[in-house]
Amino acid sequence: MIKSASLVKEIIVKAENKRGVLADISKMMAEHGISIEAMAGYVTPDNDANLMLVTDDERRAVDALKASGYESIYETEVVYVEAENKSGALKVISDCLADANIDIRYNYGSTSSGATYARMVLGTSDNEKAVVALENAEGE
Repeated sequence: MIKSASLVKEIIVKAENKRGVLADISKMMAEHGISIEAMAGYVTPDNDANLMLVTDDERRAVDALKASGYESIYETEVVYVEAENKSGALKVISDCLADANIDIRYNYGSTSSGATYARMVLGTSDNEKAVVALENAEGE
């Protein structure tokens, strides 16, 4: 059921919460030929926008963001999982991590109707251990 699990870099951009921030960032990535593999965002109680991005070229993405005036950029390591797009996939992933005593601190993902695989980004209490546990569970 789990196709793959790997460590990747996530880019966190903190910006003023104003109309068009996501449009600006997505346009910039497209203009630089950078694909956004996964994305989530939210507004903080202080009314800042936090955008989390996983791209196909993290270094170029960070450089493009900085060149466009985004100053509050952080990078962190996360777990990137591809699993079969079918009922029970999330159960397999979450059971596997619970059995390995790994806390899922946050997650986001996506799929589409008819897609073979779903993709998820996980921030855990031990990302390296999570990858090993998920790799050992591949095919379950």
